[in-house]
Amino acid sequence: METDAIEVLLVEDNHTDAELALRALRRKGIKNEFVVARDGAEALEYVFATGAYADRDVRKGPVLILLDLRLPKVDGLEVLRRIKAEESTRRIPVVVLTSSRQEPDIARCYDLGVNSYIAKPVDYDKFADSVSSLGLYWLLLNEPPC
Repeated sequence: METDAIEVLLVEDNHTDAELALRALRRKGIKNEFVVARDGAEALEYVFATGAYADRDVRKGPVLILLDLRLPKVDGLEVLRRIKAEESTRRIPVVVLTSSRQEPDIARCYDLGVNSYIAKPVDYDKFADSVSSLGLYWLLLNEPPC
């Protein structure tokens, strides 16, 4: 996928978790633009440039999707399935960042093509460290496909 994308999509319905994640990423110097979707339906509209995002240029991102599993309207597993099912979006790295440590959730995510699965630590400092480390890896170190 040819793109000059700089956007990261954070799909998180918990306002506090979203703010903590964004703060941790910015503290580490991540300069990407962050878009927050509060439910699975909004995430799909953003990724596929439909609904409220119909005017968005799909060639401009996102370069990374941070996805919670427990979402209103459309759950994270369905969001992941639809992203990885489409030729135009399957190469976008998707990192599940969720409170679920349930083996069936982990297995299903990998079966659907998730790039990484991270269980959110309960402790704020550990959560911030986890998010900033994954941001540094996926946005600065990882070489995305062309």
